[in-house]
Amino acid sequence: MMITMTESAAQHVSSFIAKRGKGIGVRLGVKTSGCSGMAYKLEFADTANEGDLVFESQGLKVLVDPKSLPYLDGTELDYAREGLNEGFKFNNPNVKDQCGCGESFQV
Repeated sequence: MMITMTESAAQHVSSFIAKRGKGIGVRLGVKTSGCSGMAYKLEFADTANEGDLVFESQGLKVLVDPKSLPYLDGTELDYAREGLNEGFKFNNPNVKDQCGCGESFQV
């Protein structure tokens, strides 16, 4: 099982952590939401919670709770700019369908 970050995502996370003055990486998870059933949760992490699975990528930690891992296994976290929009993208091989706006997905 593995979760990774692209160099672009790692640079963005590192920059944000430097501005905050603390942090070890990001916490990635899923929640029930949206028209397709599930949505991603992403937040900056200062410490690991008990039970978190910790993946190292690009020198940073990606923390995932055990319940979310089956939905996220193999996911690559990217950070991209497309026109006027920029943000994190989730390249998740488990996704079978997603809503038209791209905010929720189904496995």
